Amino acid sequence: MNTCDALIIGAGHNGLTCACYLARAGLKVRVLEARHVVGGAAVTEEFHPGFRNSVASYTVSLLHPQVIADLRLAEHGLRMVFRPMANFLPLPDGDALRIGPALADTQAEVRRFSARDAGRLPDYYAMLDRLADELRGWILRAPPDPNAGLGGIVETLKAGLALKRLPVAAQRDLIELFGRSAGEVLDDWFESEPIKAVLGFDSIVGAYASPYAPGSGYVQLHHCFGEVNGRKGAWGHAIGGMGAITQAMAREAERLGVVVTTEAPVARVKVAGGRAVGVVLANGDEIDAKRVVANVGPRLLFGSLIDPGALPQDFRARMARFKTGSGVLRMNVALAELPDFCGLGTRQQAHHGAGIIIAPSLDYMDQAHTDARESGMSERPVVEVLIPSTLDDSLAPAGMHVASLFCQYFAPRLPGGASWDAMRETAADLAIDTVNHYAPNFRASVIARQVLTPLDLERTFGLIDGDIFHGRLSLEQLFSSRPTLGQADYRTPIAGLYLCGSGTHPGGGVTGAPGFNAARAIVRDRGRF
Repeated sequence: MNTCDALIIGAGHNGLTCACYLARAGLKVRVLEARHVVGGAAVTEEFHPGFRNSVASYTVSLLHPQVIADLRLAEHGLRMVFRPMANFLPLPDGDALRIGPALADTQAEVRRFSARDAGRLPDYYAMLDRLADELRGWILRAPPDPNAGLGGIVETLKAGLALKRLPVAAQRDLIELFGRSAGEVLDDWFESEPIKAVLGFDSIVGAYASPYAPGSGYVQLHHCFGEVNGRKGAWGHAIGGMGAITQAMAREAERLGVVVTTEAPVARVKVAGGRAVGVVLANGDEIDAKRVVANVGPRLLFGSLIDPGALPQDFRARMARFKTGSGVLRMNVALAELPDFCGLGTRQQAHHGAGIIIAPSLDYMDQAHTDARESGMSERPVVEVLIPSTLDDSLAPAGMHVASLFCQYFAPRLPGGASWDAMRETAADLAIDTVNHYAPNFRASVIARQVLTPLDLERTFGLIDGDIFHGRLSLEQLFSSRPTLGQADYRTPIAGLYLCGSGTHPGGGVTGAPGFNAARAIVRDRGRF
């Protein structure tokens, strides 16, 4: 049997981040990864001869700049580039709305649909930026726990004071976004459907909910606190795909002496005397450790890897009720040529490097969600198309391209006991046909496709119900209540067992923040055992 100071389950980006910080603090760290490659959902793989793409996670913004700097990711080869245009929204009448690259460009576009909306846009962006800046202050901090003694009370007071320092108008905006739906907020701000659709798309990403669902305003805000190369709110592409991020992290982990073992799925966390003391692998091997750190979601950890008898009854029941399910279908397609959106042609243009949103209105998104709730999948899905090969020629053969399709809504569990394995190609055809409606050459240009249903995301990456965030970003599962009130400090009811994944604060996305925060909690506890 082998012993280490910290044993991390899962070599996703947060597991690798946590491992690096622990190793920097002098701990002997080992990471176990079930798959053949490190990276978790942030990996780049060949899915058809000559065609590579980010398999699951597909775009970068939320990766924290301190994590990038501390883990020396640029020195290890990570390079991120901006999109030439932020977003492109094709419309049913053949027109399109272009967002970016500069605010003036966006205003000129929006003015074609509403002069009033163009005039209001700077104030709307300023409101979001002000609130996103407030969120940024809490990303690399454990959320306050009022039950955690004097320290918890102090942190709670700090949080209250930070909010109080905001102007009253900003406090009102924050409460509105946290409590109301994004659709309601956007309807109050704007009158034209295209700009509401582009802005509202962020409110449903990874959320199995309508943009008119209460709390969707927070989901929208969650996607605003990132940055690329110092530019706040920007989205970009990692050269080499999302796997370039985790490969750079793995190189730093290796430099720091972290041992990473692939093809080592964990079957069970060993608990003795109320403490986590190691793991048992699927092949029966046992590995002892002073601490176990889980870079898997709460539902997977507490539902499958822990003996139920080792957990307090109330906590076990709450984790069984922890809500998961993104309603996401992920596709990667190899293309013979670029899509001809809105009759603009197949010659590469700025919009081909944008986030191309197929969802012309909030009502379209709402209906797509209703369809999925009724039948298991949207008749006309919401699809975001990214074509990263327009920014990165390492991903496809010359003259050809790869595209990522992020599709909603596809129910985590199909009604009537239907199997996702049986419905995979039907769902993929729906997504392809939806894009083809706006780019009539799309279907014919598809050489090959990789399709990941919610069930595939669960089986391949351990994302229960295909939840890309390890758990719903709803108010009862955020901040001091993620994964539940009293256990939001990356510790669990079992001594020596920690969470470091997206099921903890600040939630989903490729941020590195949960890994950073968990490592800090572990180092603080180091003297206890």
